Amino acid sequence: MKRTRRVKDLSAEELRRLLVEKRRADRQARLAYFRKTGRVVELVSDLDSPLLDLSQSTVLDNVEDNRERRSTWSGFRRILDGLLLLVEIGAIIGLVVILLNGLDILDRLNQEAIIALEQPTLTPTPLIIAIVLPSGHTSPDTPGGARPNEAEIPQHLQPLVQSLANIPIPTPGPEQAVRIQIPAIHVDAPVVQGDGWEQLKKGVGQHIGTFNPGESGNIVLSAHNDIFGEIFRDLDKLQPGDIITLFTSQRTYTYVITSSKIVEPTQVEVMAPTTPATLTLVSCYPYRVDDMRIAIIARLYSGN
Repeated sequence: MKRTRRVKDLSAEELRRLLVEKRRADRQARLAYFRKTGRVVELVSDLDSPLLDLSQSTVLDNVEDNRERRSTWSGFRRILDGLLLLVEIGAIIGLVVILLNGLDILDRLNQEAIIALEQPTLTPTPLIIAIVLPSGHTSPDTPGGARPNEAEIPQHLQPLVQSLANIPIPTPGPEQAVRIQIPAIHVDAPVVQGDGWEQLKKGVGQHIGTFNPGESGNIVLSAHNDIFGEIFRDLDKLQPGDIITLFTSQRTYTYVITSSKIVEPTQVEVMAPTTPATLTLVSCYPYRVDDMRIAIIARLYSGN
């Protein structure tokens, strides 16, 4: 039986050789693993030489350690490259988002600029703001007979009404009303521009600045009920559904009566502009008293 020797019984040469063999065995195990994974090729032919000394073994160990470090660094580099690639992809995506957002902001700015540049559709309004409803006059039965009734105009506004008395009459155009017919009360009369005292002597007057027949808005016509032909004497006999026909030099428009009302001379809101095409007839009321007004409201039915 072979006797086991203790370490303190070994000579320095024997200890050195055991250390070399230990290192060789460890190295061979690592090389075998590297060969198996294809990471190492033998570069020297005397790796198994029993004469390999400790210094040679140390050099080989350093080489293998360097290879392991390079392998570790290579793995780290791959991870770092992957992270940098992700950062680049994120940066590109962020840039695309910024560009798209910039385009959206630019589009909104353009839309806002277009809206700011758009002018609202202007709705024609009467050129003259009425103080009282037209056709007002004193009754022909009063002393002095029929004349413009200045008493119904608020005293502080009388100078304004007098200053508006000489408003120029618009030049006749093809779209202006020239005739009115109301079959239910046998009215067939000319239409003139303006509703002052002199104009209403000639027929039915259109308030200056109101809309033309067929237009989306309110055309206001007035006439007397007990003087100058008593054209609008029977307005109070009209009923909803009755027909009013307006003629221009080119077309004919039919309106259908929808309502009527008795109002104070100062209730000028019946002359206000409207969205639908509207016709408003105004005259003094009641007959030969003339301290109120009757207003007939009609809506456009057809035009040809």
